[in-house]
Amino acid sequence: MYRMKNTFLVIILCFSVVAFVGCTKKRTDDTSDGKRKVVATVFAEYDFLRNIAGNKIDLTMLLKPGADLHAFEPTPKDMADVQNADLFVTIGGESDAWAERIVESADDTNLQTVRLMDFVDKVVEEEPVPGENGWEDAAKDDRAAEANSGAELDENGQAAEADGGTELDEHVWTSPKNAVQIVQGLTETLCRIDKDNAGFYQKNAKRYIKKLNELDREFADVVSSAKRNVIIVADRFPFRYFADAYGLEYYAAFPGCSVETGASTETVSFLIDKVKEEQIPVVFHVEMSSEAMCDTICEETGAKKAQLNAVHNVSQTDFENGKGYYELMKENIPVLEEALN
Repeated sequence: MYRMKNTFLVIILCFSVVAFVGCTKKRTDDTSDGKRKVVATVFAEYDFLRNIAGNKIDLTMLLKPGADLHAFEPTPKDMADVQNADLFVTIGGESDAWAERIVESADDTNLQTVRLMDFVDKVVEEEPVPGENGWEDAAKDDRAAEANSGAELDENGQAAEADGGTELDEHVWTSPKNAVQIVQGLTETLCRIDKDNAGFYQKNAKRYIKKLNELDREFADVVSSAKRNVIIVADRFPFRYFADAYGLEYYAAFPGCSVETGASTETVSFLIDKVKEEQIPVVFHVEMSSEAMCDTICEETGAKKAQLNAVHNVSQTDFENGKGYYELMKENIPVLEEALN
């Protein structure tokens, strides 16, 4: 996701929020309802938390429904919300590096922070994707090795940045297998900070994990019975963990964290040729992005256009209708089945 952040603005906000927080700060254990205050940076975290905790926590999501994480900058109020929280949940990668600076500026040692990337067994480096201009030189020789290497952990057991400044792929939740591990980690965290409601959290988590495991089996069944195992995404590609989980090959315009918005002529031509060569019936785009490239490729090849949800955010309408990770990933099953057959 989205590495172009206005660092200077964030630093200014970190300083400007101090006075605001000083006037408003009040620990949640002093509130009348006694609920723990939890702040999540993006929708996937928010949805996992609400499935585990229901109305037992006071839950806030910083990235508003329909907003583009590429352009997100925390406001002084966002930063005050974090400093007022009992628990702050982040992705842990470059896209919300600003979150670390907020935590560092917090004056309350009771604030606990957890990162989604720390809950999964293996975090992989972000890499050029097949289809992106020049990807062969950057990744062709060592892509298979990287896919199996995972990421080293730092002295705190957290996912460390790769040598040479290579960034880690943040989209760990796109695999239902990883989602199960994330839910387990979040549940353990909530139980630790709110022991009175631990049984409630564990019961909800067990029920939700059962649904995620069913989702995983459905994806595995679709792939195992398919005619092909190749997908094409005429967009950013935040599905590395999903593809690895089910043994899918893929071609795409950009990596998942790319800040580019338009593909080169060479990239579009490459994807068009690949659709024709592999006789791909469906070309994907991701949610809340421009579909222009996908339209062009479909017009040139006769393929059908479809959306593959990465659940990095949700539209305002879907949010109001209660759609979450499970429902949006469920929508991926029929379109994936059509693309693979």
